[in-house]
Amino acid sequence: MSELYPLFFSPVLKHYLWGGRNLEKLGRELPSDLQVAESWEIASHSDGRTVVSNGHYAGKNLAELLTLLGEDLVGSNNLWALERGVFPLLVKLLDAKTRLSIQVHPDDTYACEHEGGNELGKAEMWVILSATPGAGIIYGFSQETTPEVFRQAIQAETLDPLLNFLPVKAGDHVCVPPGTLHAILDGVLLAEIQQNSNTTYRVYDWGRLDNQGRARALHVDRALDVLNFQQVNEQLPISKTIEDSPQLLRETLCLNAYFVVERLTFKQAAKYQGFCDGTTMEIWGVIQGCAEIHRDKMARVKFCLLPAGLGEFTFQVKENSQLLRIYTKEAIQN
Repeated sequence: MSELYPLFFSPVLKHYLWGGRNLEKLGRELPSDLQVAESWEIASHSDGRTVVSNGHYAGKNLAELLTLLGEDLVGSNNLWALERGVFPLLVKLLDAKTRLSIQVHPDDTYACEHEGGNELGKAEMWVILSATPGAGIIYGFSQETTPEVFRQAIQAETLDPLLNFLPVKAGDHVCVPPGTLHAILDGVLLAEIQQNSNTTYRVYDWGRLDNQGRARALHVDRALDVLNFQQVNEQLPISKTIEDSPQLLRETLCLNAYFVVERLTFKQAAKYQGFCDGTTMEIWGVIQGCAEIHRDKMARVKFCLLPAGLGEFTFQVKENSQLLRIYTKEAIQN
């Protein structure tokens, strides 16, 4: 039997032109001379692989761990991922000092046909950690339109009337299926849970230039192929309560074919016990307060990966703490 225990990772930092320094507030050590846009917390992608920072497997990256542990790591729900040699999910933090491009992600079928290699599509969801007054996102369309009209608006730089703006604040969450037109706007700090993909089709980048004076590439044709033009005047989702007791509020934030995200709010200090039964790995993150698992402390914002074959685990949680629980449902065909 492989040695299994809660796994922590050293993050991979990404430097994009829209990033800032706010990840320092979450305990990330940033290079002094760079604006940091993303911190990949748990990742095994060709564009970034996190390395285990604790215990027996310290120094091994997540791809190596997948090879070593296989089903014991990801669980029977994710045998499809083992067959493809991919870890199914990616968890990251994003700091939007300035607004991101207006963009869309493909689904699995389109990514397989057009991106080659082993790239997945990208369903994702966000948990807003903080937002400046007036901050928001673009999510879908504000009115019905067509690919032809939308292409013309891109070319003429007259997209605003077609964009659905939603204000956001700390504690909000957003589920972003493939095909959703979206942009995270300036002043938003969030956690993102997604399929293990790094494919983005930019529709519009606000006319800005990178530090070399060049415009970033747009992918309008592919974006128009995958955009869901039926998403009109969408609103932020409402969580679904699973349990509400004097000690604990447990909610489902997002449920799709690839992952489930729950939020647990501890109204009192508590011992929380769970069990990884071999069907799915679990990723846990502290987004408010602090907790401890198997003597490892987790402050805001920190994630750990619990292998599917781990068995029983116990969190000691402080009062008024919030934790995210991420796991996969029954096996999917991919």
